[in-house]
Amino acid sequence: MTLYLDNAATTWPKPDRVYEAVQHAMREVGASPGRAAHRHAREASDIVTATREKVARLLGIPDAEAVIFTKNATESINLVLKGWLRPGDRVIFSGMEHNAVVRPVERLKLVGVEAEVIPCTSSGLLDLELFRKKVAARPRLAVLNHASNVNGGIQPVARVAELCSDAGVPLLLDVAQTAGVQPVSAKDLNLGMLACSGHKGLLGPSGMGLLYIRPDLDVLPLMEGGTGSRSEDALQPDCTPDRYESGTLNLPGIAGLGAGIDFILERGIASIRDHELELAFFLEDGLNRMSGVSVYRPAERGTGTVSFTVEGLNPGDVGYLLDEAFDIAVRTGLHCAPLAHETLGSFPQGTVRVSPGIFTRMEEMEYFLKSLRSLLMTRRR
Repeated sequence: MTLYLDNAATTWPKPDRVYEAVQHAMREVGASPGRAAHRHAREASDIVTATREKVARLLGIPDAEAVIFTKNATESINLVLKGWLRPGDRVIFSGMEHNAVVRPVERLKLVGVEAEVIPCTSSGLLDLELFRKKVAARPRLAVLNHASNVNGGIQPVARVAELCSDAGVPLLLDVAQTAGVQPVSAKDLNLGMLACSGHKGLLGPSGMGLLYIRPDLDVLPLMEGGTGSRSEDALQPDCTPDRYESGTLNLPGIAGLGAGIDFILERGIASIRDHELELAFFLEDGLNRMSGVSVYRPAERGTGTVSFTVEGLNPGDVGYLLDEAFDIAVRTGLHCAPLAHETLGSFPQGTVRVSPGIFTRMEEMEYFLKSLRSLLMTRRR
């Protein structure tokens, strides 16, 4: 069976209850939530409401009605960037951001939005003093990913959020890599917006994302259409979540997401975090003992994601050989984050990324290291 070490992209396998919840939504419920009064539609609405409440509890969102369902973190981020920024506005973001931030900002620059990248250290840590100066100039928005999808480094988000609050600048925090692994509270941090995926640390199915927008911020919707509410009005309803959730919701995905969060709440964030960090530190130590292997270590580790390169070998070749010879699945290349690789010094070739998950065992880490040693010995003969 494949040793799956690509959990930073999508966690797999999922808890059994996630598969069961998806099946139940598809086979037994079937109906669209909020679109009718019959029993199936009512049960569908109950599933959606219950999942909103679980998300709010897990992520410290003050009101469950402020939880917005999207199809992924990228849609959530695009909704904020394109619904909040206008020509002449300025946005600042770190040198470790994902293309989900970089590409829409590049598009917005074409219509007059100004953007500035705040540099990070060679380990990916935000320059807090420089950030303080830049946020004091009152940009329209600040964007930060909580932890890197390249090297697992976590940012000093509490201090960043404090600086943003003091300056009156909304902070969009991307928690795609940390939700379900690190504690996050939108309320305690006074976040302007929070975006994340549902299929990574939250253990839900693919095609699920989440967004929170603080009630005092007037972010325009990315789409308009049917919401099942106020259908007599030509204009989109202005209440959340209806304002941002046009069209039929992904009921199986929402049901599976709710089941994934149930697993997390029962297991405990601290337990999940400690397990993944233990695996990552063990992996880093083993890689550091191998000749010709360079590990891109973060200043402070927040997730189990580890990136490395091998002298004389392209990361893509390493990943291919691990898959073909040892049935090990890793991610290689730039991981949709070229800006982060420029910061870390791994551009343009990228890295081999290993990301264990909650169901990864220590003996599997041992097997990975043994397999990599065997691969390197073979290639160097």
